[in-house]
Amino acid sequence: MLLEVLQLTDPFSVGTIAAGITAVGGLFVAALAYRGYRRNGSTKMRALAFGIGLLTTGVFLAAITTAVIGAGTGVVLLVRGLVTVIGLCAVLYAILIA
Repeated sequence: MLLEVLQLTDPFSVGTIAAGITAVGGLFVAALAYRGYRRNGSTKMRALAFGIGLLTTGVFLAAITTAVIGAGTGVVLLVRGLVTVIGLCAVLYAILIA
């Protein structure tokens, strides 16, 4: 049943749905990390929550937003790349510095 539905949809829709599910899962993990920050006051957990949120939900929202406003493919990739780098920097900060 699921395979038949996937065969009837275009690859862009399947990719968008998969990215959306990843974003929701990442948002859940980021919320758990933020809850750990609120409980313990740990700046590492806050930075980790921010980084995970950007790496999953932030990248998805940035890509969707830039595509909806009609930006070109290059701009979409640039924005996704910048959000990813910022998210990775936040995770690195949580691991090494904070």
